[in-house]
Amino acid sequence: MKTIILVGGEGTRLRPLTYSTAKTMVPVLNKPFIEYVIRYLNNHDIKEVILAMGYKPDAIINYLGDASQLGTKLTYSIETAPLGTAGAIKHAEQHLDTDDTFIVMNGDVFTDIDITEMLNFHRKNKAKATIALTPVEDPTQFGVVETDHEKRVTRFVEKPRREQVTTNLINAGVYILDATILKSIPQGKRFMFEHDVFPVLLADGDPVFGYATDCYWIDTGTPEKYLQLTHDLMHGKSQQVAFQPEYIHIDKLSSVHPQAILTGPVLIEKDCTIGKGVKIKGPVVIGSGCNIGDDAIIENSILWQRVTIGEHARLKDCIVASNNHIENNACIECTAVNDIPLA
Repeated sequence: MKTIILVGGEGTRLRPLTYSTAKTMVPVLNKPFIEYVIRYLNNHDIKEVILAMGYKPDAIINYLGDASQLGTKLTYSIETAPLGTAGAIKHAEQHLDTDDTFIVMNGDVFTDIDITEMLNFHRKNKAKATIALTPVEDPTQFGVVETDHEKRVTRFVEKPRREQVTTNLINAGVYILDATILKSIPQGKRFMFEHDVFPVLLADGDPVFGYATDCYWIDTGTPEKYLQLTHDLMHGKSQQVAFQPEYIHIDKLSSVHPQAILTGPVLIEKDCTIGKGVKIKGPVVIGSGCNIGDDAIIENSILWQRVTIGEHARLKDCIVASNNHIENNACIECTAVNDIPLA
């Protein structure tokens, strides 16, 4: 069983954080997002992964290498031009067993979906395609997927008006596909599963099923959702991370002034200095090499690496990417600050 992870996009919804950083390398609790996806698959005994890449592939390759350190065999499929979700899979076809079933995952989805149970569901129904479905409060912002009593997909409705909503189940960005689907995808052309593949399968009467689950799921494609993911993980909402609201973890190579006040959940990486009178109210994640000046206040925020926060500065609901300096007495709320590459 092989999985293709779609990580080729530029992460435009995550800007300004992704001007200098590939979206799959954005840190989550101080580890790149892609590492969580690979470990998740590994936990389901899926150890062969293909990364369908396009934007800034070098940083990903330099970090992961062959991924043997994660217990995974990793292959890279690099596009020279954006090919869309299905086009990227066609481009990676040479790395697949063309007579077998394979898995596709969107690279900006964090989920606890039981992929093993989903695979059993797919095989039991002799499906050509199985789409993971997840419930959301407001389906008008998504493409909803209607199914019958046997969980067979009957219709796709893109961003329905509220009076048109018949289900709150949306496409969760995890697919199990029969390899014969590849024959219907043109080589070297931009092609999308959502618009060019799944509706055609439905029209042709092919067995397309929806696997509905209420397991933890989030699309991390915006700064707000990225901040929400951190909040959720630090409050123990995912099976993949053993963090709790009261936890305060400080790396032994970091220094915290005895008069600083920390309220969990807080995660502080190595080589950080937390000054006198600093107040940190979680959830807060601080990456390696950060310096927090005296009497600064940080609340519900993420600092990447080598960030300096000036004295008496106040941050709330913020994401500050690497190598930034926040001035003394600055007051910043609900802001994402762009990554600054080192010279």
